[in-house]
Amino acid sequence: MYHLQSRWRLEGRVLRYYGLRNMPNMLRNTVWLSRKQMGVLERLPCELTDREKRLLGDLIGVQVVPADEKRRIPASFDEARFCRTCVANDFMIPGLEFDGDGLCPVCQSAEDTKDLRSILPVMNTFPRSERSRFDVAVFYTGGKDSTYVLYYLSKVLGLRVLALTWEIPFMSDCAKRSMENAKERLDRVEFITRRVAGEDLRRIYTKLYALSGNTCACPSLAYLLFYPELVANRIPYFVAGNEPAQMLGLYFNHMAPAIAYRFPESKGLNALVNLGRILTLRPPLKKGQFHTLATMKQLAYGDSKLKNMAGYSNELVSNVCTAIREVPHIADALKRAIRSSSRTGHIPAFVHLDLNEICGGVYEWREVKETIIRECGWIPPVETDKGLHTSCRIEKCKEHVQFARFYRMESAMIPFSALEIAIASRDRNQTHEEALAELNNSLGFSLEEIPECTIMKEYLRL
Repeated sequence: MYHLQSRWRLEGRVLRYYGLRNMPNMLRNTVWLSRKQMGVLERLPCELTDREKRLLGDLIGVQVVPADEKRRIPASFDEARFCRTCVANDFMIPGLEFDGDGLCPVCQSAEDTKDLRSILPVMNTFPRSERSRFDVAVFYTGGKDSTYVLYYLSKVLGLRVLALTWEIPFMSDCAKRSMENAKERLDRVEFITRRVAGEDLRRIYTKLYALSGNTCACPSLAYLLFYPELVANRIPYFVAGNEPAQMLGLYFNHMAPAIAYRFPESKGLNALVNLGRILTLRPPLKKGQFHTLATMKQLAYGDSKLKNMAGYSNELVSNVCTAIREVPHIADALKRAIRSSSRTGHIPAFVHLDLNEICGGVYEWREVKETIIRECGWIPPVETDKGLHTSCRIEKCKEHVQFARFYRMESAMIPFSALEIAIASRDRNQTHEEALAELNNSLGFSLEEIPECTIMKEYLRL
């Protein structure tokens, strides 16, 4: 009796894998079928004739297997198999494969991905602006990473920083207290806070909940709110300081191809983009400005059809873009700012700090926390093991929903935190023991609904 292997699902003419495969097939999660092959697979599980086996060809033994070779999917961490090097396991990433040495694909590909730093241009130093009273702007949440970026830019580099905070209903108490302390200790930083009207935000969140099962819209809505502010102040650089594992996670989640990490430094590709602008009588783009316009246009007008056709759409961002359409007027100011900045060339460049590099090679979470506690008065979460996403009360809810939807094969998106903690433990941003402690005590990988989901549902009045 032959079965479809676990985590493979027939979707029309396509076989889709919900997991992370071994190298060199790590990103090959779809197999196109002939109509005859599809007809055979629709009958599984069943016995196969020699003719049907020949018709399926290489699918036999990989996608189509005898009953005794069908993998069992763990139902808890206790049942899971862990990678020999990092904390990746086949419970939090069901469908995770392992090679003969017990390594997961994240570790198998370590050499291949070592230079994939960011899909944004990387800048670790910045010139002083002569046209603005600010040198850089940062989206500031009060969490670990944005606080460290604020500290580095203002205290280490001595820059004039505009800190932009979108006040969400789920901001943690420790993040709020951290922000107040930062205002007292960081003299070169000016702080601006915005909030979306409650009625509008509930409409957006309600739609997003229907699409994604949770309300996480960070940082997309913040960009939408603050881009006009950046343009009006003629700020030259908008700095992202995402945890290194977050940027690399996009690659493993099939949301950014390897070329996207190389595009910022590709003179040929950038010249091609600028040729189109010159022909339409618009100023050529400087480093990072293409990424700014691409990000803002996606929020204002929706996903690029070309990106979706290429199979590199970001489900989370796409759902946020759809939810924004529930309140059409909220993007009016953004659209005006896009048109104005594109026409004049006064576009804040969207760039990325390489946190590993500015920390001497490894962005070590424990040392980072100690630094920002000392320098910025940062208040850590109650869950002291936590290093990922430290500013939001419903972060565990988002992790739970992403995990449960992927586990049930309702979404092809691997839970972000699952990839991020695996990469962080692989790259020694935290020790193996610290990563295991966070995995067991602070993250939301549960098949049962967790208490944090109540906070979100109460806000949505569900």
